[in-house]
Amino acid sequence: MSTPTLRRLSPVLLLALFFLALPVRAADEKAKVYVILWFDTEDYILPASDDAALKVADFLTKEKIRATFKVVGEKARTLEKRKRDDVIAALKKHEIGYHSNYHSVQPSPAMYLNNLGWDEGVAEFDRHEKPGFDDVKRIFGVAPSCYGQPGSSWGPQSYGAMRKWGMEVYLDAGSHVRLDEKPYYYCGILNLYRLAYTLRADLNNPKALDEAEEKFVAAHKALLAEGGGVVSIFYHPCEFVHKEFWDGANFKHGANPPRDQWKLPKAKTEEESKVSYQVFEEYIRFIERFPEVKFITASEAAKLYKDKARDHKFTKDDLKAIALAVKEDLNYQKHDGYTLSPSEVFFLLNRCLMDQGGGKNADGVGLKNTPYGPSSTSPAFTEPVTADWSQVTRTAADVDDFFVKHERIAGTVWLGSVAVPPEAYLRGIAQVVTDLLDGKDPPKTVEFQPAKLATVKNVADDDPKLWGWVIFPPGFHAPALMELAKRQAWTLKPALLDRSGE
Repeated sequence: MSTPTLRRLSPVLLLALFFLALPVRAADEKAKVYVILWFDTEDYILPASDDAALKVADFLTKEKIRATFKVVGEKARTLEKRKRDDVIAALKKHEIGYHSNYHSVQPSPAMYLNNLGWDEGVAEFDRHEKPGFDDVKRIFGVAPSCYGQPGSSWGPQSYGAMRKWGMEVYLDAGSHVRLDEKPYYYCGILNLYRLAYTLRADLNNPKALDEAEEKFVAAHKALLAEGGGVVSIFYHPCEFVHKEFWDGANFKHGANPPRDQWKLPKAKTEEESKVSYQVFEEYIRFIERFPEVKFITASEAAKLYKDKARDHKFTKDDLKAIALAVKEDLNYQKHDGYTLSPSEVFFLLNRCLMDQGGGKNADGVGLKNTPYGPSSTSPAFTEPVTADWSQVTRTAADVDDFFVKHERIAGTVWLGSVAVPPEAYLRGIAQVVTDLLDGKDPPKTVEFQPAKLATVKNVADDDPKLWGWVIFPPGFHAPALMELAKRQAWTLKPALLDRSGE
């Protein structure tokens, strides 16, 4: 490290570097801080942004760091038209993700998904965004590993399309869904979204670099104490060369000018860009010095946080433990080596009820995918209802068939002519499953009482702060979209770090 850099370091950072020189304690050897470095590669208007992507990619390659470049479809097509094979080749040495088809050309995903249901929204997202996915795949020669929304234009239906495309990771930053600010599964997709340690160094303010490094030191210490975890660091290649974002210069407040009227954003001077690159490079080199740090890509994160519930064959003992954990407030469950979302609990216990109640052995039940939450609202339900055993078994068969045909929980569960919400149904069958697994005879009747989905609290209410992106029309909000997102809280569960495959 050069003398000028040492003079710049604060006492906190000097102390951190002192400890880096010491041998790593055995207790820390299994604890890792995983840094996922990602770039929203989106500006297809300012040609200098192509060179910025090239410069950043080349620097990281020399440092032997693989980043994740989430590429916009139109950006990929623009690189192809400009014959920037050098940029394409440089990015291909890293991991390629996806960042929508046109990014900011109106309407963006949250706008066109806002008043659509689940199935129609998944189809519409696929119609708008799949062409860009296909072009990124064709131009870079690899299927994108992850997706993240443009700006704050988030919508739950994107997850349904991602599963159709075979994509495993949602990588971005936002506040629409969170779970203890750690990696989590939502709609069967690993989310690196609202993380406690989403960090950046200010590319325009070298004097703030000490503060950014101190924040990393604090994150590093906290994650090692937890046994390991993820730091998310993100930039845009265009940030190194512009003074304003390309889309803010053209699509601000709902504007949608024709292509021939698009204008270049204000650019940095050569000296200003040089400073930005220097800040970035110093920041990354500082992070590299920590022996417990490992840079990872989106696909590597998917392996570290692999969903072990999908490989698990559930025994009777497993199923009994799952049933006993069901309470009035329906939540995700943590078991030995795996977690379950409420929708997975619902599927497993309903299948167990069918098997055990029908005289079959419930051992070996498995999960292929996480069932989605309901696509429709549920009936109001405030008083318990009772159904006889014959009706319960017929309802269980109908519920299972709904799972098979639609891959989701029904918004209404029918006990003959009586409609109950799925929350009440799950609470009701949990006790029955426990008794059946204990060898008891089926009950003559089953009572279904009101219940609540506890995971809903992890999905944000509609709020102007969610939609603060500059390109949204004034006053844009999306209450229907967030209500649909809350129904998908059935699919929410923690992602567990597993380093056994490293």
